[in-house]
Amino acid sequence: MTTSVKAVGFTLEQKQSDMIDSKLKRIAYADDLIIDLLLNIKHDKAYVVDATVNFRWGASAHVSGEDFDFGAALNKMMDVLDNKIKKEKDKIQDHQK
Repeated sequence: MTTSVKAVGFTLEQKQSDMIDSKLKRIAYADDLIIDLLLNIKHDKAYVVDATVNFRWGASAHVSGEDFDFGAALNKMMDVLDNKIKKEKDKIQDHQK
């Protein structure tokens, strides 16, 4: 899985970058299912964390999380992303049966 992180409107601090790396470990089980993960993080009044995931079988998904706190926005996005990956994985496994 290739991960790309882009910060828009602010500079990503090392602490925030480390937080992203630790949160991405949560979806490590899906490394072989995902080609790439593109993260866009925007900061205006609140943080908006958008993720686009491209799966090996051609599907892609877009999820996002928003909060005034960077960690909370990242957590919201990761919750949605984790659920989306599990649904896609289940869908593919059902097709293979």
